[in-house]
Amino acid sequence: MNAKYSGRCLCGEISYSVDIEPVFTGNCHCKDCQRSSGGAFIPAMLFPEKNVLVSGAVKYYASQADSGNIHKRGFCPNCGSQLFARFGHMPGVLGIKAGTLDDASNYVPTMNFHVSSAAPWDCMNPELPKKQGTAQS
Repeated sequence: MNAKYSGRCLCGEISYSVDIEPVFTGNCHCKDCQRSSGGAFIPAMLFPEKNVLVSGAVKYYASQADSGNIHKRGFCPNCGSQLFARFGHMPGVLGIKAGTLDDASNYVPTMNFHVSSAAPWDCMNPELPKKQGTAQS
């Protein structure tokens, strides 16, 4: 049986699958996401961590967000692909980077957030709501 959402890192050492819908989807334009991804934003999907099946040894890097919360980014120690995120203020939630999905058409963002930090060359979908700060604000 195929999972609703599945994906992997570039080398295939780490893979994941989830059989439920995400609790949130959106594009984060904060400076940390820009720096860590090397792109204009990170397309993120949030799931209850207990529902995500991960295969392989993920390494996490912790940093402090502008909010003061600890943000841990999970990546493959072999190829460096960034796959996951854990948020200090949201225990039990796992973020998945939509660019790692096997079928990228499964990602449907609901908003852009932290747009006050967006790169000037970023082209956002005009149909999506835009929040200056966090998705919860």
